[in-house]
Amino acid sequence: MLWETLSVVRDLPRLHEIATVMIRYGWGDLVRVLGISGVLERAGRILHWHHTSEISQLEAPVRIRRALEELGPTFIKLGQLLATRVDMFPPNWIVEFEKLHSQVPAVPYEVLRQELVEALGGEPAEIFAAFDPVPLAAASIAQVHRATLKDGTAVVVKIRRPGIEAVIRADLRILDHAARLIESEVPDFRRYDPVHIVSQFRRSLNRELDLAKEARNIDQFGRHFADDPLVTIPRVYWQHTSRLVNVQDEIIGTSGVAPEVLAAAGLDSRLLAARGADVVLRMVLEHGYFHADPHPGNVLFLPGNRIGMIDFGMVGMLTATRRNQIVDMLHALTLKDEQGLLRVLLDWNSESAIDEDRLAYDVAELLQSYDDLQLKDVKIGALLNDIAALMRENNLVLPADLTLLFKTLITLEGLGQQLDPGFHMVDHVTPFVERIIQQRYTPQALMSRGRKSLRDALEVLADLPRDLGHLLRDARRGRVRIDLDLKRLDHFGHQLDRASNRLTMGILTASLVIGSSIIMTVQAGPQLFGLPFFGLVGFLIAFFNSLWIIFSIWRSGKH
Repeated sequence: MLWETLSVVRDLPRLHEIATVMIRYGWGDLVRVLGISGVLERAGRILHWHHTSEISQLEAPVRIRRALEELGPTFIKLGQLLATRVDMFPPNWIVEFEKLHSQVPAVPYEVLRQELVEALGGEPAEIFAAFDPVPLAAASIAQVHRATLKDGTAVVVKIRRPGIEAVIRADLRILDHAARLIESEVPDFRRYDPVHIVSQFRRSLNRELDLAKEARNIDQFGRHFADDPLVTIPRVYWQHTSRLVNVQDEIIGTSGVAPEVLAAAGLDSRLLAARGADVVLRMVLEHGYFHADPHPGNVLFLPGNRIGMIDFGMVGMLTATRRNQIVDMLHALTLKDEQGLLRVLLDWNSESAIDEDRLAYDVAELLQSYDDLQLKDVKIGALLNDIAALMRENNLVLPADLTLLFKTLITLEGLGQQLDPGFHMVDHVTPFVERIIQQRYTPQALMSRGRKSLRDALEVLADLPRDLGHLLRDARRGRVRIDLDLKRLDHFGHQLDRASNRLTMGILTASLVIGSSIIMTVQAGPQLFGLPFFGLVGFLIAFFNSLWIIFSIWRSGKH
């Protein structure tokens, strides 16, 4: 707890900046709920509780988006993550979060040069035949420069921005404290598990900070599409790649979806839309490892109507079980199977208390609203948004590993429709789903599942006598227990533990003061500045203990 207190003190300047921005954009109530205002005012930092009339006239989603933009890279990335949470926010909020981008002014090459030299192990001129100091693109975490290897290969060099890690670490500490406060003090948000969202966000940012991780993602996708001549994935040059920099092939193609630009390049936009959809669906449904940000800037169109993909910092992963659930959901949607869709939604439910009858009614009503549409006219993106709304209304939370998938499928359909106004995502989903469903019931697949089920059953039967013996022995010894996970009780226990710690530290501090006072009257023993050494040490420890107790009480809002 002392470390947490010191962390808050260390982050006071950033806390003040965050609180000021949030208040200016009309989110002062959130600042009060999180206790930031109390901490800052006790630290002598005055907050100005007002915002301009111009800002007050903006809609809430616009105000939060502009606040996140002003707060910088970490909060922009947080907004981008929240844009994937279609189960938490209505469409107008998602639209605003999607406007967040990471384009920032580039860092001058002179500032980057020393870090680049250390990462490469030598001067750029020693590694590359040519290196362009003018960046090709700049984002919040890294920027990209063109270069040429000694053998003439055109590459791009992605370099992490100096000092970005320290900024992100401070923001993550603050977000972690905020998430814990929200979870304990705002019951309506508890079902969304804000602590887990911040944890997920931390993992995502750590992956993006580690440019070698992105390089490993590139290699993984390269292996998956090694046999597909229609898909181009850049090659990584590992001898020049590390956590701070990665070097990969430059893919030169047409970016954007303007029909006239694609036609001038000799490309067929309708064919590109179909191939792009098939590539991403193959990633999702066959590999379980997909590019989670397939927007026009990350998809390049190459001669021969080939697809090139870049920027693999954000990827999604699905287990075999989750892929089967996705296939079942898509199959139920295409067949308008109420029971099939209901089973999948119930499988996704973890701890939320739900009314199954109401959920079943809402599922039936949802599919009924699509009953008059032909299959080709069903828009997957709209349907997924409707499912997300249904989940919000029924107290269901979309599993974290599916939020990226929903967002990816919605983005993919939008990209396809920009390339081809007649594009129907469902036309591409249906063959994949039907093929996977058919593969489930081939004789080989049935035999394989049967052998696995039989093996699992035999293992359970074989272990049953031993497990029953352990249970009976523990019961005789009075060691059988039942664990109840009650969040509010846990919170009360945590608060009681904190109070006990403070009381114990207070008693120890008082004892130290008394003991040190007695020692100060004794002239024997080592001395420092003419005073008994051990007495001074005791007073010093008591002083720091007192600071800890004071800061601990301040943090809890008690006096």
